[in-house]
Amino acid sequence: MMKIISILLYLLMAASVVMAQNQPRPNVLLIFTDDQGSLDMNCYGSEDLQTPHMDALAASGVRFTQFYAAAPVCSPSRAGLLTGRTPLRAGLPGNVPLPIHQEGAGLPTEEVTMAEMLKEGGYKTGHVGKWHLGHSPEKQPNGQGFDYSFGHLVGCIDNYSHYFYWSGPNRHDLWRNGEEVFYPGQFFPDLMVNEVNQFLEESQDTTFFLYWAVNVPHYPYQGTPEWLKTYADLPSPRKEYAAFVSTMDDKIGEVMAKLDELGLRENTLVIFQSDHGHSCEERAFFGGGNAGPYRGAKFSLFEGGIRVPAIASWPGTLPEGEVRDQMAMGVDWLPTVAELCKVSEPQTVLDGKSLVPMIKDASVASPHEVAHWQIGRGENSQWAVRQGDWKLIGHPRDPAQPESLLASDSLFLSNLKQDVSESTNLASENPEKLLELQQLYETWLDEIQQENQLRNYGQ
Repeated sequence: MMKIISILLYLLMAASVVMAQNQPRPNVLLIFTDDQGSLDMNCYGSEDLQTPHMDALAASGVRFTQFYAAAPVCSPSRAGLLTGRTPLRAGLPGNVPLPIHQEGAGLPTEEVTMAEMLKEGGYKTGHVGKWHLGHSPEKQPNGQGFDYSFGHLVGCIDNYSHYFYWSGPNRHDLWRNGEEVFYPGQFFPDLMVNEVNQFLEESQDTTFFLYWAVNVPHYPYQGTPEWLKTYADLPSPRKEYAAFVSTMDDKIGEVMAKLDELGLRENTLVIFQSDHGHSCEERAFFGGGNAGPYRGAKFSLFEGGIRVPAIASWPGTLPEGEVRDQMAMGVDWLPTVAELCKVSEPQTVLDGKSLVPMIKDASVASPHEVAHWQIGRGENSQWAVRQGDWKLIGHPRDPAQPESLLASDSLFLSNLKQDVSESTNLASENPEKLLELQQLYETWLDEIQQENQLRNYGQ
């Protein structure tokens, strides 16, 4: 009897392996939002927003509660996402400057992007939206693995004129496959949806990867009149920000409806993540986003700057309506996608780890025992290391409350299980833990500096 049971178990296991091998590879739609606060979806706790389409995406997949962006600013977060490597290791630890300030800056071409990895594996690749990883031809999307690209190259644009929205000189910034295009007066989120949906229609008979880098809710806050009216009674700047978030939610809903219309939904892995926390910059009305209990915002390595909404959805294959509280990071998407799409990972040092085991089984531990961040390369750069519940930040910033940090807080130690708001610096009370985490950081930094020196990244 035991022999028969053993044979049956073996046959079941063999059948499951064959089924997994025969399962078609998924399409991938990667939605990367811009400056969306830690809690700015209903399913993350915001009660004053309407985000039904993002919430529906979460209900159709796995939602993460301890998910960290690769950086608290735009360019390095995108570099970490697309390479599976911490931005410092990938050679882009800060925002890409305008070409008038530094021509040729951007993600080093030696880096292997998710698009290059999937293209090598037979995928058609596309980019729509924001880039912010370089302006010279070899560092634009078409030079970094994307067959098709439509969007803006710099950090932010006005959504109607498509001019760079920051400081002079005025600069029009809208491109298709490296050629400047003009759509004056047309709402950029609508243009993005048109481009995304056209890409989906043209790619429905192939296996595709589409990186939709939504430039919302990054300033300028330009929600539609309907949503501005809906939120008119909220205080400013929450009402301006909320209207733009709900406008974005509408656009995500339009794209998800197109996937359904084309019959692609059950064979498409949809990944959703914000690039970092909300902005407190003057151009963002000094706020608007919701970090909930988390301290900090964009530019900060406190939780409010790097703990972000994130979702993975593939109906019929991945769990649906589930939550994962384990730690995960933006650099994890590349190896996760590689595993699910059955393509080879780049032959380089990856900081990301596949989340597939954890996504499929809530009891699986986080693949990260230690996590690292650093912005910039100088000795006064802001950095952080987390090990278990302990987190140490060097040269911390808090744009939401800049006066709250003292000179004595240059090394800020917290225990997130005891104090998720990182309100109290425990450095003086825990010198051994402080030293342990500092040594972890210094070892990691030495390793990357040596690697980057060998690769001539100017360290």
